[in-house]
Amino acid sequence: MAPKTAPATKTPGHISDQPWTLANWYQHIDWLKTTLLVIIPLVTCYFAYYTPLQRPTLIFSVLLHLWAGIGITAGYHRLWSHRSYTATLPLQLFLGLGGASALEGSIRYWSWGHRAHHRFTDTDQDPYTVHKGLWHAHMGWLLVRQDYKKHGRTDISDLSNDPFVVWQHKHYPAISITCGWILPMVVAGLGWGDWRGGLIYAGVLRVVTVQQSSFTINSLGHYLGDQPFDDRRSPRDHWISSLFSLGEGYHNFHHEFPTDYRNTTRWLTYDPNKWCIATWKWMGLASDLRTFSQNEIDKGKLQQEQKKLDGKLAVLKWGRPLKDLPVMEWDEFLVSSQDRALIVVAGLVHDLTSFVDEHPGGKSLISSGIGKDATALFNGGVYNHSNAARNLLAKYRVGIIRGGGEVEIWRLRTEKRLEQIRTRDYDYSIVGKKLAME
Repeated sequence: MAPKTAPATKTPGHISDQPWTLANWYQHIDWLKTTLLVIIPLVTCYFAYYTPLQRPTLIFSVLLHLWAGIGITAGYHRLWSHRSYTATLPLQLFLGLGGASALEGSIRYWSWGHRAHHRFTDTDQDPYTVHKGLWHAHMGWLLVRQDYKKHGRTDISDLSNDPFVVWQHKHYPAISITCGWILPMVVAGLGWGDWRGGLIYAGVLRVVTVQQSSFTINSLGHYLGDQPFDDRRSPRDHWISSLFSLGEGYHNFHHEFPTDYRNTTRWLTYDPNKWCIATWKWMGLASDLRTFSQNEIDKGKLQQEQKKLDGKLAVLKWGRPLKDLPVMEWDEFLVSSQDRALIVVAGLVHDLTSFVDEHPGGKSLISSGIGKDATALFNGGVYNHSNAARNLLAKYRVGIIRGGGEVEIWRLRTEKRLEQIRTRDYDYSIVGKKLAME
């Protein structure tokens, strides 16, 4: 008797594949990120209630917010994620330290997620897809443990070979805590004696405002606004999103033209990163600014406008589709015209029985074309009808004349008789008389 084998044990999957229960809810939560993004800010808000905000600290907080915000948008995003321009080492240092002070991860980590977002937009491989909800796209994806094997794979070999990016990634924990929390506290403390306010306002709460500003583009940028360049995916353009995110809100443009250092080509729209990068080029700190040609941008915009226009046209009634119209012989048309007001225009049969009395030119004019090919009359022989008249006429079409029209029918019949003459032995005098009679 063969020995019994132990039943195979099923390897438990990733926690994200399991439903939330009272027994495992804490396993679903990414406690490190939840602590940094939620718990510490909430505790800080409590202490802020008992800490007066001094004017120098407020001004310093705003300046640090701009430094961190520009570090994320012009640095992490446009420089390293999309390689929209080239920066000198001093500028890289300014942007890399500023971005780290927002505590959103290293350049390498942040850019990996963003490239996956672009490549797999609106799919389950998009780390912060809006299709899982507005909250998930905003920051919910950060607070729960995710199976990174399910995220789309992207090429970040250029970042892995960038000495500055490698250095920042290796020392990110120390850099982020120093630039994000310690530096603001030390500067405010040594500068005007506000150690506590420096940590609370210029440090922790300033980091929160930068993070929420950055997260806005992942949520509102895919939810609020219009889609002037493409509507196949969710990114949208809106000035409110742009205002919250330091100019990143023209997201439909950005997803269509991701390597462009600008987020919009309209000079009046709010895009401080575009102005900063252009200024850095003037100062010699940036070079190789990448742009899409205006021709390509205009093509995309006009194609989307045409798509929207086609959608509006599709809901209007344009008459019976040509593919659904029956084909009529000319003789059949003549017989049917005896009890209906049928006319032919451009090879199409129109039944104007219900319209004869409404004709603006009078009943007699339209009656004179019944049972005839009125193409020439309609197009200027009597009156060159307006576009509105042509649209109205299309509502009354009921068939298609085989051969196209009366004159065309005569030509086809004549060619057929001549072909018979050439291939068979006919009495030419009789055929000639028939052709003359026709």
